[in-house]
Amino acid sequence: MASYGTRRVPGLRREEVAVLAGINADYYTRLEQGRERHPSAQVLDALSRALLLDRDARAHLYRLVGAVPDTPAVGVPDQVGAGLRQLIDGYTHTPAFVLNRTLDILATNALADALYAPFYPADNLARMAFMDPAGRTFYQDWNRTAQATVANLRQAAGYEPDNPRLRQLVDILTKNSADFARLWDSHTVRGKTQEAKQFLHPDVGPLTLSYQAFDVRETPGQQLVIYHAEPGSHSAEALHLLGSIHATRTRSAPRGADRA
Repeated sequence: MASYGTRRVPGLRREEVAVLAGINADYYTRLEQGRERHPSAQVLDALSRALLLDRDARAHLYRLVGAVPDTPAVGVPDQVGAGLRQLIDGYTHTPAFVLNRTLDILATNALADALYAPFYPADNLARMAFMDPAGRTFYQDWNRTAQATVANLRQAAGYEPDNPRLRQLVDILTKNSADFARLWDSHTVRGKTQEAKQFLHPDVGPLTLSYQAFDVRETPGQQLVIYHAEPGSHSAEALHLLGSIHATRTRSAPRGADRA
């Protein structure tokens, strides 16, 4: 394919763009003038390469014509960036943590450690709900939590059907939990919502926490989850007490002990 250097849209003639994209110049002119409104995905990909579009610009091009770009399934790294870790540690009065698509907990702040202290280890939300004895008590509406958890994993399967971590997790949960196996076979798909959650913590009693989930832009597939209690509520007071209890235990723990 002929090359015209690293120039982008400014300075490129229509004929040059057509050559770089490998399409007919007259067809490209009709596209540019809006007389052709239904280009194929192959044409859009060719134009994206010819114009050196980054991921955001490519997605915008697809949206302009009402199409959805094909994105190859890629594994989600388990590493959490230093900046994101600093951000969650800055939330000193509310639990914050980072998940991947298979609900592995990748990073936590101190109050998230305190919230999930009844679990050992606090490593994966699905395993914690279905296989840890603390799950049935900790999640006050366990059935609702169980359904949402499995629906989240089904959504993950749509993104990465060949993810070995997902396959391993589903295999373990299916073998060890009849409830998980039943829910998994229902094929319900759902992402995270913003509905309130009710917990029963052995240190501070019942907690009602709402939450927000944010996609991590630098690492697609990771999510930042932040819980929060209604200001002035019993849950807010209990959350503050939980933080104090956890801080006291952490200070008195032997050096090198696990954060949990």
